Amino acid sequence: MKLSIQNAAVTLNGNTILEEVNLSITEHDHIAIVGRNGAGKSTLLKAIADPELFSEGIGEEHFSISRIGKFSIGYMQQIEFADENMTLLDEILKPFKKLIDMENRMHRLVEEMNKNNSDELIKEYTDTQETFKLLNGYSYKKEYEIMLNKFGFTEQDKSKKISEFSGGQRTKIAFIKLLLSNPDILMLDEPTNHLDITTIEWLEDYLRNYNKALIIVSHDRMFINNIVNVVYDIDYGKVVKYPGNYSNFEKMKKLNYERTLKDYEFQQKEIKRLYSIYERFRNKPSKASMALSKLKQIERMELINKPSEADMRVFKTNLSEMEESVKKVLVAEDLVIGYDTPLATINLEIMRGKKIGIIGQNGIGKSTLLKTLHGIIDPISGNVSYGLHVIPGYFDQNLAMRNNTGTVLSEFREALPKLVEGECRRALGSFLFRGDDVLKNISVLSGGEKVRLQLCKILYNKPNFLLLDEPTNHMDILGKEHLEDILSSYKGTIIFVSHDRYFVQKIADQLLVFDSQGVTFYPYGYEEYLEKNRNKKVEDTKEKKKDNSKIEDRKTETTNKINTYDLKKELNKVENEIIKIETKIKLLEQESFNTDIYQDYNKLNAINSKIDTLKKELADKNSHWEELTNQILSN
Repeated sequence: MKLSIQNAAVTLNGNTILEEVNLSITEHDHIAIVGRNGAGKSTLLKAIADPELFSEGIGEEHFSISRIGKFSIGYMQQIEFADENMTLLDEILKPFKKLIDMENRMHRLVEEMNKNNSDELIKEYTDTQETFKLLNGYSYKKEYEIMLNKFGFTEQDKSKKISEFSGGQRTKIAFIKLLLSNPDILMLDEPTNHLDITTIEWLEDYLRNYNKALIIVSHDRMFINNIVNVVYDIDYGKVVKYPGNYSNFEKMKKLNYERTLKDYEFQQKEIKRLYSIYERFRNKPSKASMALSKLKQIERMELINKPSEADMRVFKTNLSEMEESVKKVLVAEDLVIGYDTPLATINLEIMRGKKIGIIGQNGIGKSTLLKTLHGIIDPISGNVSYGLHVIPGYFDQNLAMRNNTGTVLSEFREALPKLVEGECRRALGSFLFRGDDVLKNISVLSGGEKVRLQLCKILYNKPNFLLLDEPTNHMDILGKEHLEDILSSYKGTIIFVSHDRYFVQKIADQLLVFDSQGVTFYPYGYEEYLEKNRNKKVEDTKEKKKDNSKIEDRKTETTNKINTYDLKKELNKVENEIIKIETKIKLLEQESFNTDIYQDYNKLNAINSKIDTLKKELADKNSHWEELTNQILSN
């Protein structure tokens, strides 16, 4: 299987988004497509799914799209369900229609073979069963059960209609269906958005082991770094290939730029030198031919274009002038958070300068905690108190994504009414809203632009205590890196919710972990947290082995105390049980040779299962018999 796209362009609504696309997809390629917000990453996915969007690019190669072999492409462009009255389980089973039809056919064949055991029926049953096995028919139920569980669906959810689920849940259902369809080329656009860390880690492992082609657009650096083996970078409308994972791409892109720039500068110097010789000697008869040769030498050169600098524009802010708070920024005592019912109980002291990352599963109170600390919702019980001179700044991921009829400039002026327009434009300019960008309607902004606007409004007031709820959602990688730089050097205090493991690792020096057992505070960062968790698992395994060893020792001590009479009595009982089990096995083996049994797959399978169980029981009894015999002899 291979899909090759050479010298292609993509134009949408009269705007050329991509000018030069050269891309190759082969079986087992795990590809990441990276670039700034608006560079055309999602557009490229759409064009791969619908090649009609491609046209001739600006490169010198001949424009072509070639396909080798038959293959399917799986891409979730929009969330649509043909029948919203269908249950979750029925919707999830759609990718397995072929397997389910085969399963039903095998059941019907068994019924027919019970009435007529013809060779044709037996052959059809055997062939169907073999194909069913090859297509992993005996494991598909386990596969979808695991996915439903990992994405937070319960047993009761299976019987619910699609129309009863929220927008976020419907997105997850469509995502699960896409994964289960197992296409030859699986394309995912920001698959980790709105997933908790536990689910991201599971999905990462699943995709790492995906045995077909995979294309991912993601701003989660740790996620793509652990999955991909090829990176395509979109920069100034051109798509450039880099082998290896994301870390290798970062190094190679920098080296390529520096090497090309060096080659370009050397060539320009050489051209200047040769042209200088030509100018000096072209009017001298004795040197004219030599001068002309220098000019021809320039003409024969394969000119190196000056490399375009990567789009490194970043937003910036100055927080050095903020007021310093007292040492104890916030205290939460027996704080019970939730709405109608309690979600968690927290006792917490936040000290000045600390950066606390909140991680854990979705829906168990992380965002609710921030809202409670900021006073947006009341606690069910307990107290929250701020220290003196604390100036909070709160970022809400949902508020950042809202649409309204206002412009970027009017939104900013509404938040900071004392500023004149010039001051507003300068502030917005530092967050990349320049010129007419400030007149854009909020509704047409990308997710990353909306995040930048909210951060600009919050940080302009120079808060010394930041409460951030998923600040990196919808942000491109360069934006995340710059926000990390800002927050790493920030002298104030931060408490933040994030599912971006790289971001948490870079920023947090303390953790608040939410899980089904409650909320636990850890006075160290994410890397140490992972290391201690790994060590704890190893220690737990060792302790379990020790406990098992102690149990075995106690068993031995107890056994040694049993007198010889009891041992012989027990031995006699075991011998009788062995005889009974052996008799049952013989009877079942004889029964399996009956015509109505060996031609009925279900009956034969049931008898073989019983025989296997009895044989395991017999092995245990024989082992016990040997132990008793040895004890009697030793006494």
